[in-house]
Parts: sequence; C-alpha cells; structure tokens
Amino acid sequence: MRAYGSRITLAAFSALAAAAVFPAPAEATVFNQAVSVQSKASIGKDGTITLSGTYRCELPSPKGAIHVGATLVQDGVRLGLSAGAAVCDGRSHAWYARGTLRYTPGVHAGRAEAAAELQEIHFSGFMPSSLDTVAADRKVVEVVDLR
Repeated sequence: MRAYGSRITLAAFSALAAAAVFPAPAEATVFNQAVSVQSKASIGKDGTITLSGTYRCELPSPKGAIHVGATLVQDGVRLGLSAGAAVCDGRSHAWYARGTLRYTPGVHAGRAEAAAELQEIHFSGFMPSSLDTVAADRKVVEVVDLR
C-alpha cells in the first residue's frame, strides 16, 4: 500500500513539473478569452502606423475592465499602442491600434515583431490596482509603407 501512495505522489509532482516546464501556448486563454494580431501593419500617408487583429472575451470580473494593447518592435525601436476598451460579450470583434511615428521615426517598411494582449485592469475605487494579461499573441509582421 505504501508503494501505491508514493507512485501517486510522484505522478502528481511530475504533472506539476511538466506544467511548469511546458507552459500553455500563447493561444491558450483564461475563461475563453482570445486575441490575435494580423500579419501586416501599415504606415499611412500621415505617418500613422496601424496594427489590427481580433479578440474575444467574456465579461470581466466585477471590479475590472478589459483593454486591448499592442506593441511593435523593429530594429530596437519599441512602439506601444492602445486599441482601447474591449466589448466583452463572448463574440469575436476586430481591434485597431494606431499611433504616430513622430516620436519613433525609426519604424519603417519591412519585418517587425508585433504583440497583442488582452488585459484585465482591476480597480480599487477609482484607481487601477493591478493588470492581468488574459490572452496574448506574438508574431513577425510585415510593415507596409503607404506614404
């Protein structure tokens, strides 16, 4: 009987170790939340860069709000973009994040790394108290210059 209990304990610890070593893929989400980033970004005639994608979320916790954020990194230049608040009704929605290249002139046509995150912002009263990423997608994108 003792050997059986030891095997169960060993199996449980092995499962926990495997979960720590092999985390869930980026597509895995919490509570059916998902976000994706499209494979192309564009620089408009006015010098505005646009990233886009889709997201799906369910209602956030009563003290939270869901937000879509995006980042573009190219040649060491990092550009953070906000797509704003998300509509969480369990259906897929498009998101668009735009930003100016006025302060990040190093972004140009070519390959770049893009990331999108679905973030739950928790509030304590009127002030944000914490931020949890509930879904994320990262990929290499092609930046197209339309100027």
